[in-house]
Amino acid sequence: MSGIESYNLFGEYADLPDVVHCETIEVRSSIHDWALKPHRHGRLHQFLFLDSGHADARFDASEITLGPDTVANVPTGCVHSYRFTPGSTGWVVTVASEVLDEWLAEGEGLRPLLSRPAQIDGNDRLRAVTRAIFTEHEGRDFGRAHALRAQVALLAGLVARGIAAGREEDTAPDSSLQRQFEALVEAHFTEHFAVSDYAARLAVTPTHLSRVMRRATGQPASAVIEERIVREARRNLAYSNLTVAEIAYALGYQDPAYFSRVFSRATGQSPRAFRQQIDTSGSPR
Repeated sequence: MSGIESYNLFGEYADLPDVVHCETIEVRSSIHDWALKPHRHGRLHQFLFLDSGHADARFDASEITLGPDTVANVPTGCVHSYRFTPGSTGWVVTVASEVLDEWLAEGEGLRPLLSRPAQIDGNDRLRAVTRAIFTEHEGRDFGRAHALRAQVALLAGLVARGIAAGREEDTAPDSSLQRQFEALVEAHFTEHFAVSDYAARLAVTPTHLSRVMRRATGQPASAVIEERIVREARRNLAYSNLTVAEIAYALGYQDPAYFSRVFSRATGQSPRAFRQQIDTSGSPR
């Protein structure tokens, strides 16, 4: 049985050979009849700028339509697919996750924003930075690697700014704690840390952590942890041929039956029923 297809590059299996990988949408998509099947990148983060045309896209369980002058943030591990209208144009900038992580300082708030798929409106500055990255990438001038790192870091910051602008302004004094907690959950959710474990790492009490998360998200900290696990389970059930037991083990469960109970409680369906529904409808909820 096979899992979700994971590509290292935009549709390829080779390692990332450079500081970044730059490719136009039309170069890759035109040879695949303008459609890229569901896949994910295990170690790569992508920014896609659709300049012209449209695309029916799927990011995990969400189906969206991308229009002209749209930027998509595609984080590591996000299962995504595209069907572009023939003749669509744009750019894809791919950066190694480890490299991007070096630029995302804790406490600045960029990491949680960029850790989930999102789309934002493009603008002249985003377009200029993207074009500058492609121009630098094509050249071989002195300091090229340093310039590329700086420009991609700027692109990441501008995309995160756009994502933040699309949300309600967060003025709560504990928003930094929320961001740090969400970043820790993203890094350790398969290890099944308890709320108390996360609270200890953040130097707060479990009660305070849950109070902050409930205020910010409407859910206690324990629900945020479980939601991340269930989201990964849904990805695997929707896009892989792994058995329910294999998915359970991959998510850190020693008992697949217990995993099934957790999933059923969270979604109202057993993992098998969820997968059967997808097989019938062709689309995850």
